[in-house]
Amino acid sequence: MAGTTSSNTFTDPFLKQLYYSFPDGVFMSSPEPRIEATAPLILLSYDVPTTNRLAAARVAHLIFGRKDAPEASPRPYIRRPGVVWIGQSVFVLPQPLAAELAEKLHGLGAAVTMARVTIPPAEIEAFRRHSRDKPGA
Repeated sequence: MAGTTSSNTFTDPFLKQLYYSFPDGVFMSSPEPRIEATAPLILLSYDVPTTNRLAAARVAHLIFGRKDAPEASPRPYIRRPGVVWIGQSVFVLPQPLAAELAEKLHGLGAAVTMARVTIPPAEIEAFRRHSRDKPGA
């Protein structure tokens, strides 16, 4: 079945469409400002059950934005300073932003797992570059 994996979790079928909704076609926050070396970083992973497709769409809009969103809409999390997309449903982001996102994701019915991580800034940059080169991007 399209949109699911063997673990019965939602795989966002709108991901590619949302990718093209950004003017620069890049799935990440702008390169500036960089994450401060002293900022506590959080590895955040989320999961939305396949049975809740409406919530999955809302989660995608919250994180990746919408092409038709009004200019006054909140900035999508993927476009906020310090947010690094690691892979499907996995991000590294500053602790205050991670707590805010986790609260919103929980409110939409998503399961959220977080852990504090220490990653040198150069290695974070490797993930930023890797995000630009992901297949289908």
